[in-house]
Amino acid sequence: MVALWTPSLLAVLLSGPVCVALTQPAGLSQPHQSPPLPGLNSSDGSLSVDLPTALRIFSMDYHHVQAPFEIVLWIMLASLAKLGFHWSGRVPAVVPESCLLIMVGLLVGGVIYGVRHSAPPTLSADAFFLFLLPPIVLDAGYFLPGRLFFENLGTILWYAVLGTLWNVLGIGLSLYGVCLLAGSSLGDVTLLHCLLFGSLIAAVDPVAVLSVFQEMHVNEQLHILVFGESLLNDAVTVALYKLFESFLRLPSVSGADVLLGGCRVVVVGLGGLCIGLFFGLLAALTSRFAIRAQVIAALFVFLYSYLSYLTSEMLHLSGIMA
Repeated sequence: MVALWTPSLLAVLLSGPVCVALTQPAGLSQPHQSPPLPGLNSSDGSLSVDLPTALRIFSMDYHHVQAPFEIVLWIMLASLAKLGFHWSGRVPAVVPESCLLIMVGLLVGGVIYGVRHSAPPTLSADAFFLFLLPPIVLDAGYFLPGRLFFENLGTILWYAVLGTLWNVLGIGLSLYGVCLLAGSSLGDVTLLHCLLFGSLIAAVDPVAVLSVFQEMHVNEQLHILVFGESLLNDAVTVALYKLFESFLRLPSVSGADVLLGGCRVVVVGLGGLCIGLFFGLLAALTSRFAIRAQVIAALFVFLYSYLSYLTSEMLHLSGIMA
């Protein structure tokens, strides 16, 4: 069989067509199926080989690197915008940094829509919760002033837990009242839908306020109260959002479901805290043996933090707390 295929394969290599199909002569039996050769396609019972027509000195394959290339360009654009914001003298006094980044995103999205005449790619929830949120929370928690945070932990928890719960209930019940007054136009919107939206919109990230506090050198206690509340209210709102989302999947919600939901919020927060403590102790123990290899000490910090977040998400606990 190989002796019969060899002249045909040499003819393919010498003639130089783009794609030539080689078939086995009829009358020869096929005792077994030969494994496909590299570069050959035998899915349809025939063999085909793609050969270049000529040697290329320069070529470009943008689709091969499209996703990482565009991600790097987005990050580079945001970094350049942030750099220009801090080097300009008058812009920080007029426009906050977060507003500037929003305007840059709107500008780039408008350019993409004008060029492609289609909407830009949307950000999925999994991509946000699994890839974008963990480094943001790690940065906020790693540079958190520990002494001031634990000295004011009671007040921070009061604002983060009860204050956020009050905002969620206030926004949800107010919207539900508006839907009832609107009549038939918003009659399909239920109370759970309003509470779900309230949990989504109640978490306030005071980035602009904290930047103003840092520039004005305000009292450290006021700064840590706002900063700690903004860090912990994300965990509360994420837990409430997932709770209301699970309620919407139920055919009916009873009083026992509401009680179990409240217990679930407590278990989610405390479970994430326990997982974070476990991985923190494990990271401290592992880093003790990294004295002779200091280059991987920073890698341990990132890996154990990310593992704690992923483990909490796997167990449906609070990854932000972890």
